[in-house]
Amino acid sequence: MASSLVQPSPTLPAQHLRRSSLIRPPSSSVRFPLKCNAADPYKFDGGNSSGFHLLTGDTVPASFSRTSLEDSIYKNTTRLRIFSGTANPALAQEISCYLGLELGKIKIKRFADGEIYVQLQESVRGCDVFLVQPTCPPANENLMELLVMIDACRRASAKTITAVIPYFGYARADRKTQGRESIAAKLVANLITQSGADRVLACDLHSGQSMGYFDIPVDHVYGQPVILDYLASKGISSDDLVVVSPDVGGVARARAFAKKLSDAPLAIVDKRRHGHNVAEVMNLIGDVKGKVAIMVDDMIDTAGTISKGAALLHQEGAREVYACTTHAVFSPPAISRLSSGLFQEVIITNTIPLSEQNYFPQLTVLSVANLLGETIWRVHDDCSGAIEPFSTLGID
Repeated sequence: MASSLVQPSPTLPAQHLRRSSLIRPPSSSVRFPLKCNAADPYKFDGGNSSGFHLLTGDTVPASFSRTSLEDSIYKNTTRLRIFSGTANPALAQEISCYLGLELGKIKIKRFADGEIYVQLQESVRGCDVFLVQPTCPPANENLMELLVMIDACRRASAKTITAVIPYFGYARADRKTQGRESIAAKLVANLITQSGADRVLACDLHSGQSMGYFDIPVDHVYGQPVILDYLASKGISSDDLVVVSPDVGGVARARAFAKKLSDAPLAIVDKRRHGHNVAEVMNLIGDVKGKVAIMVDDMIDTAGTISKGAALLHQEGAREVYACTTHAVFSPPAISRLSSGLFQEVIITNTIPLSEQNYFPQLTVLSVANLLGETIWRVHDDCSGAIEPFSTLGID
């Protein structure tokens, strides 16, 4: 019987504690109850919000003591609980550090026959619970674990349950392309809804219509602002840039990305797919000669599409080729294709955990912990999420 107890790190340096602009304690004696020792997450300025107001020393009634005020603040912060499954505990730890909270204690184990057992190690009665669990490979194992976690929280009388799914597996099965096919994305959405989730927080769904498969609210955030900020820091001249969509289906995503990069020109790789995970490049629409090509996609699976596209861009005279994606699925033979020298740099995020053997010199991994953490806080605090850079890229 394999067992996993997901717990936070015991000590956290004070300089990494998130100083949220949404909560300004009235005195220095009010603190979140921990410190954080995780690596500094990718930094964004989330802006100020007027949606949360606290009484100051000048406005506190005489009958309302400083101690009771501090207790009420502490009570509010502890109503937010973050739990992690076994799929990506490192990302969950970064999110909790950004929020200045400890990860909730949860016991997850698997019996000899493969069945999953989940037990919460602390009370969540009346709390807003957020479960961080991408349904990345092994997709079926991680999906079932998420469903059992949701059921455990529901039976423990949680006030609300939000499934935080940085990578939504089965998202590509969102429509019927041939007769007698299943629409697995809808089936998975039904499973999550029926298990007891009140809300879903997803990052870069493969297609926008997947949000409509859920009968509960879906908060859809994009990882591309993190990549855009990193590209801006590289100082590449806007006159040298061209954004490339690796297929016709990703044109809307690439167009929105190009608009954020000083309205860079757009190119499209036209390909024909003869089977699952098999792609054949046909031609290029647009001019890339002498330019730095930024290939943008929501995920890289076997890297067949993006590597053949990169080869075509080099043939058409591109000076450098960058690959940018949110979800690094990296099914074989993706690593050998991406590290073959076609790409100057491959930029991904940590929505899916990457094993040590899948790192290669051209790889850059950015964190979406701040993005997801800020969204979690806004959901918990009933604030709008439509504030740059945490808003959508306008492609829904």
